[in-house]
Amino acid sequence: MERYLGLLLALFGTFTIINIIQAQEQQGFISLDCGLPANELSPYNETSTRLQFYSDATFIQSGLVGKIQSNLGIFRKPYTTLRYFPDGIRNCYNLNVEKGRKYLIRASFIYGNYDSNDTKPVFDLYLGPNLWATIDLEATGNGIREEILHMPTSNSLKICLVKTGDTTPLISALELRPMENGSYVIDQSGSLKRRSSNYLSKSTFDIRYSSDVYDRIWLPLFMNEWTEISTDLDVANNNIYGPPQDALKHAASPTNASAPLTIEWPSSNSHDQYHLYVHFSEIQELQANETREFNMVWNGKHYYGPLAPPKLNVLTVFSESSRTCGGGKCSVQFIRTNRSTLPPLLNAFEVFTVIQLSQSETDENDVSAIKSIAASYALSRISWQGDPCVPPQLRWDGLNCTNTVASIPPRLNTLNLSSSGLTGTIAAALQNLTQLEKLDLSNNNLTGGVPEFLGNMKLLTVINLSGNNLNGSLPQALQRKGLELSVEGNPRLCFSDPCKKPTKKKVVVPIVVSVASAATVIFVVVLFLVVRIKNPSIVEGLHLLMGTTSMANVTFANKKSRRFTYSEVIKMTNNFQRVLGEGGFGMVYHGTVNSYEQVAVKVLSESSTQGSKEFKAEVDLLLRVHHANLVRLVGYCYEGDKLSLIYEFLPNGDLKQHLTGKGGGSIIKWSVRLRIALEAASGLEYLHIGCTPPMVHRDVKTANILLDENLKAKLADFGLSRSFQSEGESQVLTAIAGTLGYLDPECNSSGRLSEKSDVYSFGIVLLEMITNQPVINQTSEILHITQWVGFKISRGDIIEIMDPNLGKDYDSNSAWRALELALSCANPSSSKRPSMSQVIQELKECIVCENSRVNDNQGLESQAMSIGLDSSMDPMAR
Repeated sequence: MERYLGLLLALFGTFTIINIIQAQEQQGFISLDCGLPANELSPYNETSTRLQFYSDATFIQSGLVGKIQSNLGIFRKPYTTLRYFPDGIRNCYNLNVEKGRKYLIRASFIYGNYDSNDTKPVFDLYLGPNLWATIDLEATGNGIREEILHMPTSNSLKICLVKTGDTTPLISALELRPMENGSYVIDQSGSLKRRSSNYLSKSTFDIRYSSDVYDRIWLPLFMNEWTEISTDLDVANNNIYGPPQDALKHAASPTNASAPLTIEWPSSNSHDQYHLYVHFSEIQELQANETREFNMVWNGKHYYGPLAPPKLNVLTVFSESSRTCGGGKCSVQFIRTNRSTLPPLLNAFEVFTVIQLSQSETDENDVSAIKSIAASYALSRISWQGDPCVPPQLRWDGLNCTNTVASIPPRLNTLNLSSSGLTGTIAAALQNLTQLEKLDLSNNNLTGGVPEFLGNMKLLTVINLSGNNLNGSLPQALQRKGLELSVEGNPRLCFSDPCKKPTKKKVVVPIVVSVASAATVIFVVVLFLVVRIKNPSIVEGLHLLMGTTSMANVTFANKKSRRFTYSEVIKMTNNFQRVLGEGGFGMVYHGTVNSYEQVAVKVLSESSTQGSKEFKAEVDLLLRVHHANLVRLVGYCYEGDKLSLIYEFLPNGDLKQHLTGKGGGSIIKWSVRLRIALEAASGLEYLHIGCTPPMVHRDVKTANILLDENLKAKLADFGLSRSFQSEGESQVLTAIAGTLGYLDPECNSSGRLSEKSDVYSFGIVLLEMITNQPVINQTSEILHITQWVGFKISRGDIIEIMDPNLGKDYDSNSAWRALELALSCANPSSSKRPSMSQVIQELKECIVCENSRVNDNQGLESQAMSIGLDSSMDPMAR
């Protein structure tokens, strides 16, 4: 029982809380009306709460202003405007906060068809370097709200919207409310994501500021089997949580006095951790012979009690440690004791999910220094928003940072501002980047002298100042051994003291490429061009020849990926203990990097039909491409004949096992299949038109579509991928490669590969998702899945074609459209197949049809009034 304490009775009189409200009214509140033009009335008082809302224009450097359509019935001013972000991947708000203070952070998103495209966006919401939530307005309707209790680790809080697909992120309102630090239990590396706040009443009104001093939003909840209890008397709410009196004046009790009062909510992930805060007050006048006493039970196990609610005073019960739930739901029951004459009573409760925010922010001093450098040179790169170093896929352009465990703040070790249009002198703030190893300021218009402090930065091994207009003498400290210094192209810079014009015989730059090396480079370039013109087929051989020597190291020397030794691979896989699967490349093992990041390690076997060429192709591709729907390469091992690829670990395996139900995969419903298809198509579209040069995957199949913990799809296995070397080259001759059944028949016969080959394979994948039939059926006269579908489609009944595991739970129009799309993709003639961009558009239409079936009775206005409260996720009660 000592684990669970939460008895917080009145320690001060009611006048205390009134004084707090008067003294701290809206103190520390940040209320931003996103998209409100700065020249409009700001601040203004919102009509229902009297909260002061400000324009967000001074809190963010990017984005455009939009306004929702006026015919949608949304009249509350903070939600009628929005800010949307068509440019850049990550766009961030910067808010000044108090380090170590707990805050309630609320972000609201309403699409309102502001762009008249009727395309609801899906994107990620980050809190600093950590993922807070995925905002899916396509799935949840027109509006959603996210709330979190968080304790910032610095005095600057960054809230970022991250583009993950084709749609444009947006935000309607952003609010911060400081909390009492003694309230709510926040784990060291995590925060509390608010799942629900409910008061038990038949009322239809939400409760928030000023009834709630912290501006929490309380929604009414009531069930038919309950009896409502109310009072007009004041209830003392002066514990540290201060639940609003308007909530405590209502309560529910089971109509059947011997029955428990139960609240429930779904829990799809058995590992999810919850915190429950329950607020009680006895608001009924009890007779001398009456007693109300009950226990709390969590999923069948005693949680707290017995307890008796205090009369007209608040008692808050909570657990110091988080709880999990099994069986797909959480159930909390309030059960009367044997000595109690009255049934249990409940006034209000809050449910939170623990989300881990384990990634530390970049070192504060480094962040301050790089911001000062940006200000010195008036740099306004759209990518320079949010945390400079993390997450790695969103790292600022031109930076590299130390690889470290998540609990240790990253440090900047590389800064490349070459050809950035810099003017003025070399910024003094550079010396505050104390872990800097490489600095490139070349090809700018920097003036003045080379500062002494550069020579005193002992970790600096590479400095490139070439191509500027620097003058004076080089400091003696820069002549130290081990420093690679480039200063050519600064005609007014000299290399001795006193400064003299060097003679032609003197070496102008202390460290330059030798004449012999330069001649070698020129020779190789000329030879390459001659060979390319006379015999293009030799070019690939030249690449491979170079790759057998030092070219591999050059190809793989990517700043954003890590090269591991073979001994590190053995350690991360615990000597290859846990096998995840096997492919053409070799065995795939489970591993752990930095003691916390799970990875999948693909190890080349000696018997593999694929070799170093495919290995290099896959590494080269994944070092160049970054997309939400492509599996992320964590690193690689290239040590002699020991070749390994280290990927992010996707816990839900591949799509194939979820269609068949084999390997522990769960059967996924139709709407999820459509979303997975859309995500896989987005990854392919990126390869086809987003890469330079464009890429063809060549092995698209359900086994190569992996699913993360949220069933988000990511394409994998790029060992067979090929690129088109120029934009005009739409086809290349190639050896046949891929998986039987998914192979493009036109490419198979002609040997000519194009992006339409991927489209064909995707069409087969889509047919699998629709029918759950084998692609090749060796036991049937109807061998191929396209033949099976052709036979069934002649009967005109979609039910006979659809996977019976779906149980007819799908919109027939959506199913037919998806089937027609799959067959057009799998057309034997490549010229008649759609592009992946067309596929994406058609899949979106399928999703709209399916969503309309599910959401026919949901009104936009009700969504706007309770945005983010998807009914499937609400607590239930009985």
